[in-house]
Amino acid sequence: MKQNDIILEARNIKVTFKVEGGTVEAVKNMSFALRKGETIAIVGESGSGKSVTARAVMRLLSRRATLGEDTYINIGGQDVVKLPEREMRKLRGSRISMIFQEPMTSLNPVYTVGSQIAEVIRIHNKVTRADAMAKALALLAEVQIPDPEARLKQYPHQLSGGQRQRVMIAMALANRPDILIADEPTTALDVTVQAQILNLIKDLKAKYGMAVILITHDLTVVRQFADRVYVMQHGEVKEHNTAAALFNNPQHPYTKRLMASDPKGIAKPLVGNPPVVLSGKDVRVTYTLKKGGLFNAVYTDLQAVDGLSLELKRGETLGLVGESGSGKTTFGQALIRLLNPQQGEITFDGARIDGLKRDQLRPFRARMQIVFQDPFSSMNPRMNIRQVIEEGLIVNKIGTSAQRLDAVQKALEDAGMPTNILTRFPHEFSGGQRQRIAIARAIALEPEFILLDEPTSALDLSVQAQIIELLRKLQRERGLSYLFISHDLKVVRALCHRVIVMQNGKIVEQGMVADVLNNPQTEYTKRLVSAAFKIAA
Repeated sequence: MKQNDIILEARNIKVTFKVEGGTVEAVKNMSFALRKGETIAIVGESGSGKSVTARAVMRLLSRRATLGEDTYINIGGQDVVKLPEREMRKLRGSRISMIFQEPMTSLNPVYTVGSQIAEVIRIHNKVTRADAMAKALALLAEVQIPDPEARLKQYPHQLSGGQRQRVMIAMALANRPDILIADEPTTALDVTVQAQILNLIKDLKAKYGMAVILITHDLTVVRQFADRVYVMQHGEVKEHNTAAALFNNPQHPYTKRLMASDPKGIAKPLVGNPPVVLSGKDVRVTYTLKKGGLFNAVYTDLQAVDGLSLELKRGETLGLVGESGSGKTTFGQALIRLLNPQQGEITFDGARIDGLKRDQLRPFRARMQIVFQDPFSSMNPRMNIRQVIEEGLIVNKIGTSAQRLDAVQKALEDAGMPTNILTRFPHEFSGGQRQRIAIARAIALEPEFILLDEPTSALDLSVQAQIIELLRKLQRERGLSYLFISHDLKVVRALCHRVIVMQNGKIVEQGMVADVLNNPQTEYTKRLVSAAFKIAA
């Protein structure tokens, strides 16, 4: 690479945040250069400063953040630190674009997917709405969204987490930027689609000479797709090298620890024959999809959950796996009545709950909790962390103010978070930290059952191991039952007793975890298992 190939040069990036009682240095003197057609990876644990570094480059930091006086960021000959906001807006989305970690918070819930992609195209190009929509359709097809014509007219909440992430990727690539910042681009994607999306970004990079900054905690991805790697901890670069050199001979103890953090162990066998805490029988959820316009509308039914049944015993962890859009989350939410199934019997601790109205369900809500896939969208951005976690205790009239404060602090400690964050707000934390806050909120009510919807997807490997151990500990101490929805089969192997494999709203295989993962019976399960342990080139 030649010096004139450099399209982004960053020197001495320093970012501080104002917090109660002082300031926090989120990034300390981070420097790097990005060359045309190159992929660099920034890796590290949640809270290490990876995403803050990316937001500093994009000039998307919050008002509480301050850039250091010596910070210098040059994109294509322009010092973006000194660039007026109006000029910066022209740069964003055209020359430099970003895929954010949490797609639901980045998409506008009141506009269709097609109109949002078209808007990005029309802001930077003089094209008609029809041409922009045609390009939006092509982009959705390019990122391999199923049935792109129908998705174009749908709203973000009608898509699965993985499908929303692919919409974000389509928006980011809409104007063929010189630089693409991918902040955990495969967090919400199942293992088979993860490989497709990463290879798509790789192909587009080669086709258009685009450079990529990849922010991730998945070292398997880094090893295969990055040219150079920067390892961050506590806002500082601990080590940087070419990917090959770093993986073959890591120098820093922190880098070595990251590389040895794959989920380990297996679930402890159940003792005796514990009672069933949650069961579903012949559960069916149907969505009506609309195609066409006002005068030529065609409606079709989508069987998201097609007559499924399961039983979950007290103290058991049952895994629910499958590709995005397979119906995992819909099935889980139907079982705890966050959405109403059209058919089926649902029983919780011996009581039928499928026919109960909202007020009749209230006594059950404290006993069954959920940790959502996207923690930021499940938290009120105007509430501080104490209010977020304490809200459930107040609604269920549990304890005095002092007792609730003790419960909040204990839950935070159990989830691996400090207790001095009570007055801070959700946007001030990294994706992984927000996920731990979401887990703290769930366990604060001391429930009997928790639906875990991708609870470790936003977490780096070392924190994943901590959360797995935390969930095991809580299960041992409180007899908790978990329904664990995930696309990460490594985590499923470490945490679950049994596993159910779903495809297109149906169960294709189920059994003990070791049996299913070591000896899969269907081609679909074989493909999932293969993709989980090695990303296909």
